[in-house]
Amino acid sequence: MDPQEENGRQDADSGSLRGTTESLADAESSIGSDSEINGFPGSNNEMQPDKYGFIGGAQQYTGDSAQDVPPEVLRQREVKWLDMLNSWDKWMAKRHKKVRLRCQKGIPPALRGRAWLYLSGGKVKKEQNRGKFEELDGQAGDPKWLDVIEKDLYRQFPFHEMFVARGGHGQQDLYRVLKAYTLYRPEEGYCQAQAPIAAVLLMHMPAEDAFWGLVQICERYLPGYYSAGLEAIQLDGEILFALLRRVSPPAHRHLKKHKIDPILYMTEWFMCAFSRTLPWASVLRVWDMFLCDGVKIIFRVGLVLLKCMLGSQEKLKACQGQYETMELLRNVDQRYMEEGFLVREVLEVPVSERDIDKEHQVQLKRWKETRGELHYKSLPRMHGAKAIMMAEPPSHQDLWQKPTIIVESPLLKEDEKEKEKEKTSKEEKKEKDKKPKKKKAPGPIKDIPNPYALPSDPQPLRKHTPLQGSTQSLSSTEEDTYL
Repeated sequence: MDPQEENGRQDADSGSLRGTTESLADAESSIGSDSEINGFPGSNNEMQPDKYGFIGGAQQYTGDSAQDVPPEVLRQREVKWLDMLNSWDKWMAKRHKKVRLRCQKGIPPALRGRAWLYLSGGKVKKEQNRGKFEELDGQAGDPKWLDVIEKDLYRQFPFHEMFVARGGHGQQDLYRVLKAYTLYRPEEGYCQAQAPIAAVLLMHMPAEDAFWGLVQICERYLPGYYSAGLEAIQLDGEILFALLRRVSPPAHRHLKKHKIDPILYMTEWFMCAFSRTLPWASVLRVWDMFLCDGVKIIFRVGLVLLKCMLGSQEKLKACQGQYETMELLRNVDQRYMEEGFLVREVLEVPVSERDIDKEHQVQLKRWKETRGELHYKSLPRMHGAKAIMMAEPPSHQDLWQKPTIIVESPLLKEDEKEKEKEKTSKEEKKEKDKKPKKKKAPGPIKDIPNPYALPSDPQPLRKHTPLQGSTQSLSSTEEDTYL
């Protein structure tokens, strides 16, 4: 099977990525038919999802493409991430370098969805717009966009267990998220490249969270990418090409010689954040870094792939013309996309936010001289989580975590029982200390009780009543683990 078909990917030029009312996929040939859902043809139901949910390892998954983290290391990372998420604003303000380092090492799978939502600013956006997604979800939507979205549902990771079934919960949630965005930003509408972005988010979080994650990526990380005309992606293509001259002069000379415009090979890379290009283990690691540090990670990945494929005269012998070069870039060598290799190379590329911004000004000036003013004015690009948080400072309430899974710990139960006993004994002692201060009931009129009563005298009555248990729990035996 062709790697592009295996990924559920279709080649598209810059124009085809915008939503249109034309048919994008034949319903009879779309992935996700009943025969495929009930066990892919010829599989006899033996093809099981890999650890990422892809049936038969469809997203270029091999044992060598992913790095397995030892369980004990994974547990340690989970504890560290839980601590960070519980004090997110403090960590981002005072220890952002540590957060970045932990993103580079890879976010633990159990906490990836929650971490992505916090990194992107989607958590704050959601809390500040309570009820907005439900409001949008309840609206009908523009039929012009709904028709295209519905046809695109079957094209998004068709071999992933979440999206394989026609009309399944994954496709339903994807439809809801994309429809909601067209209502949230009607001036933008829908772009086909938004669908894989939303699908990746849905694999890790509920629909409402995925919606706000999509909003942040479209508005803060990649502003203008999905607007009519695709001007922002074309501008970034020129920035990529200019940076390539510094990172890999041979690759730059070759592409320039054969007049291969960046828009021809980098559109899907950038607009889909490599989610339809790389093996899945690499996709997740790239997204961990991308949501922490912003678009510079996407630029770096693109530069690494171009350098590795076209960076020497030996490699260029195989592609003497434009067609051969394009075929090479459409089918990147697997070894250059493997998780360990790619992450190491990306971290070593000498391209910073300042470099990108500086080159952006150069290319913007050139664009205006040759093509005139940009038609679409987008929000300014934010370089990562810290910049987004500084632009929209959150309140403590915005970052509050709601428990999703409650676990009763036996050890905690014993501790709580001891604490309850101590608290009860303290309360009893308090009550006893208070009793003598209470006024005693008056005796019979004119009779003064003898304080030194003889054995024959009746003893004063002393009322001993047991302490009544509180109707409220003294301490909870439940602990939020967020695992």
